[in-house]
Amino acid sequence: MSSGLNKSKGFTLLELMIVLFIVVLGFSVVGVSLSSGNDATTLKAASRDIVSALRFARGEALISHQEMTVNFDLTQNTYRVSRRDKIYAIPKSIGVTLVTAKRELTGKGMGSVRFFPDGSSTGGRVTLKKNKSSWQLDINWLTGQVELDDKDSSE
Repeated sequence: MSSGLNKSKGFTLLELMIVLFIVVLGFSVVGVSLSSGNDATTLKAASRDIVSALRFARGEALISHQEMTVNFDLTQNTYRVSRRDKIYAIPKSIGVTLVTAKRELTGKGMGSVRFFPDGSSTGGRVTLKKNKSSWQLDINWLTGQVELDDKDSSE
């Protein structure tokens, strides 16, 4: 039988405190990372919603054989599809610009994109920007097709 010291196998309170500190520090870094990604997510969601509205308007023009518009109010950061009552809000933190045909500019900060029964449109571009990120929505005047493109300003 050996008469050596009996060593306890375990962790000291100091070691546990250090590990807990490292875990908390790690979670705080993840939290900061997630919150910065929230801006990009908000921008992407708003862009996709507008693309959806534009594509819906084009589809309705084709099906109903009547012109449809998506009307933008840039002072209020809202848009509306013609013949629909709902007004869609774009978060105020997102800057919106609209390039469209001159005849579609209806007032200060107001304009629209028009879709015709043959699928064509007045064409244009909607740009959404938040901090260093931006999304560009291009509307082809000939085909009425809407394309979404991520334009990262840090490139």
